[in-house]
Amino acid sequence: MNKKIAIIGAGGFGREVKWLIDSINVQKKEWDFVGYYDDDLTERKNIKSELLLGNIDDLNSIQEPLAIVIAIGSPDFKEKIVSRLTNKNLYFPTLIHPTCSIGNNVLIGDGTIICASNIITTDIVIKKFVTINLACTIGHDSVIENYCSIMPSVNVSGEVLMCQNVYVGTGAKIINQINIGSHSIIGAGAVVIKDISANSTAVGVPAKIILK
Repeated sequence: MNKKIAIIGAGGFGREVKWLIDSINVQKKEWDFVGYYDDDLTERKNIKSELLLGNIDDLNSIQEPLAIVIAIGSPDFKEKIVSRLTNKNLYFPTLIHPTCSIGNNVLIGDGTIICASNIITTDIVIKKFVTINLACTIGHDSVIENYCSIMPSVNVSGEVLMCQNVYVGTGAKIINQINIGSHSIIGAGAVVIKDISANSTAVGVPAKIILK
């Protein structure tokens, strides 16, 4: 019997995650998609009304096992959502698009989403509720901690430590042996060549901290 799965987040990324689930099912039928949960279900594009199932707190009333995937970009918002879900019938699978290339000794935590065309090399730790969007590369011996969100076409070099709740914008590049502190934001297109302290926003080439 296939496992039931629902998506939190009825926006554009939620629809992309639905496509990821469909792509997994093409390879091997694994999931029965039941619909979306979101605290704001108004004016949702390209989603049938019958698939809009309720708000996030409604999930705490589910009476049978249900896989949940959190299709939300904001690291802090992802963490808040997880803290709201107290129902023991809910669980958080790891979803990996079939086009990804993943090397040896890569550990990936629960609730993580790895979208299409990513390359994740070797001896890497990706913890819980991480989002790695389209066409990124993650180099050897890197650690990506809980709730990080990495947007499309980001290049993370080897031996990078990305602490929890970091957001990395589209097309950013992080050179090897860099530490990025928790709750930091790396702007789109930035090139990070020095460590970034916690709770900072860094932009530009090379990246400079503009807010702390």
